[in-house]
Amino acid sequence: MCVYLVSFDRYTPEQVYSVVSNVNNYCHFVPWCRASKVLSRSGETGKAELVVGFPPVVERYTSRLTLKEPALVKAVSADSRLFKSLESTWHIRAAPDGCSKHAHIHFEISFEFVSSFHSNLSRLFFDEVAKQMVSAFEKRLARVYGPSLLPASSKTTQL
Repeated sequence: MCVYLVSFDRYTPEQVYSVVSNVNNYCHFVPWCRASKVLSRSGETGKAELVVGFPPVVERYTSRLTLKEPALVKAVSADSRLFKSLESTWHIRAAPDGCSKHAHIHFEISFEFVSSFHSNLSRLFFDEVAKQMVSAFEKRLARVYGPSLLPASSKTTQL
């Protein structure tokens, strides 16, 4: 598992939540995401279909979503042939300094491939994958809400 702690200086928790929870748009900015579509949503739960990868390895799977505005977005793969497990969780809150224009993010991502060879290989690139994911969401926030005045501060911990 990789835990990523991020502070966005210009974006509110509500703005971050709106970008992270909009799974339909993932295919436009998330690395390796070829297609994304919310299939159903009821209250705080939903189901989405995603296509990820790059040729020749492309995987279509569904994810169970948990959405608690503006504090949590969680996705757990449900039927992947490529991944034994794939889970991402975004905990979003106002920064401890009390500034409403300062979101504090606790992003966790974990995955394990069905193939032990792919799992072992992925450990070499895991941190970079997490960094690229967070960077993609930061760029999307800038595109939707305007650029941040300062770069995001972040710390990554791989568990």
